[in-house]
Amino acid sequence: MRNLQLITDTAAKNKLRVLFVSATLLAGLGLSSLPLTAQAQTPPASAQIKEININNGFSSLVKAVKPAVVNIATTSHSKSTFGKTPHFGNRNSAPELEDFMKRFFGEQFFDKQFGGPQNAPSTRETHALGSGFIISEDGVVVTNHHVIDGADEIEVVFQDGKRYPATLKGSDKKTDIAVLQIDADHPLTYVSFGDSDNTEVGDWVVAIGNPFGLGGSVSVGVVSARGRDIQSGPYDDFIQIDAPINRGNSGGPLFNTHGEVIGVNSAIYSPTGGSVGIGFSIPSALVKNVVTQLSDTGIVERGWLGVQIQTVSDDIAEGLGLEEAHGALVSQVVENSPAQRSGIQVGDVIISYDKQRVDEMRDLPRLVANTIADSTVSLGIWRNEAKQTIEVVIAENQDKAQQAESNPERSETEEKLGLALKPLNDELRKQYSVQTETEGVIITDIDPASEAAGRGVRVGDVILKVGRENVSTVVQVNESIKSALDDKKTSLLLLIEREGQVLFVAIPLG
Repeated sequence: MRNLQLITDTAAKNKLRVLFVSATLLAGLGLSSLPLTAQAQTPPASAQIKEININNGFSSLVKAVKPAVVNIATTSHSKSTFGKTPHFGNRNSAPELEDFMKRFFGEQFFDKQFGGPQNAPSTRETHALGSGFIISEDGVVVTNHHVIDGADEIEVVFQDGKRYPATLKGSDKKTDIAVLQIDADHPLTYVSFGDSDNTEVGDWVVAIGNPFGLGGSVSVGVVSARGRDIQSGPYDDFIQIDAPINRGNSGGPLFNTHGEVIGVNSAIYSPTGGSVGIGFSIPSALVKNVVTQLSDTGIVERGWLGVQIQTVSDDIAEGLGLEEAHGALVSQVVENSPAQRSGIQVGDVIISYDKQRVDEMRDLPRLVANTIADSTVSLGIWRNEAKQTIEVVIAENQDKAQQAESNPERSETEEKLGLALKPLNDELRKQYSVQTETEGVIITDIDPASEAAGRGVRVGDVILKVGRENVSTVVQVNESIKSALDDKKTSLLLLIEREGQVLFVAIPLG
């Protein structure tokens, strides 16, 4: 999906189109409550709200929760250098342009505007605006990661204009959630999380935020869809809404009619740069676990299974004897992972996780990430046209494990060829414009100094065959390469597909 925009209003970026969403996907330890809210001495703002009659509007709801919705103002300092090569266009013409500017405006003006002949660095300030909301009376604030990412200074601005410096308690890029802390020296009005799992398509929702710096703006709409995957990360599960939101709404709350936060507004689909009635909000069922961990420890821990997976297409389901296409097909098992220790094999289809059905491939990473480390989980497996049950002990997803889950380390054979390989899935097909009927292994990275690069192999090429063998998994490619090396062959013949064209490439094996 393209034309997805972050909805942070950045003064320095107002004229630029941002075409992808900072990772908003959310998973945590599976904690069920927020201790921050539980410890508060006063009730949340939603306690003031009586049953809403939509015929009378939402003014009572807005009046109760609006004081807890804040603006987030950030400042970033960056050094820039102007001088000998001002970028007016073609870099090769810069000296001529510089001479022209000096003759036309004079040396003093040019040196003042562009830093002079010494290219002296200057500090440039970048300001950005977003939204957030208070979740405890002692000043804990929730917003998006992309709102505060790279900020040197963060301020929380209330509806009455009061400003408070904020410190960052923790931020998680994978889930696009950040938690701030302010000290207001008095109890603050705060809001509580509701259960987004109970939200249905067609339910009324209210969004409050800071679009284009217009703080306290309210918009009303309905839930248009649930479980949206906008290709922003491995845990996508967005609520789609038609309540108008724009740049600057990022990090703001989405309320149900009880005044409870059921989502964090994060992105819009926009061919024009403004709202067209398609917004995306991170469900509270995912947000609150991340917030708890960031508040307590500053980091987010996730479970780890240790498999590479791909989508089960109709053709694959038929070939495996599945009555319908669902689940996650295991294309690779990471060495020394919980999956390997439990006996999961390449070719298994994980159809359920902890008694929850896995409808789509993308369901599995979210379920695993939400599992507490060292928990024993029952997996429903489809193997040899029969259902099996496997018990697996989920491990903690540390940085190394996370990298292996999403992008396994290259094998020795891949390193030898200077390639990084992944099995094809829906996300990669979209990213590299690969046809749906193509089956193979895609090249996602290549060493520019490798023999493969020298023979014209590129990122995005799909390997269909190694030698005479069809390949559809990274394991098959590695085995074929290893076999060629063991047989002391001097070259390796690959059949690759590139932009719909098929060609053979012979790579020397030195």
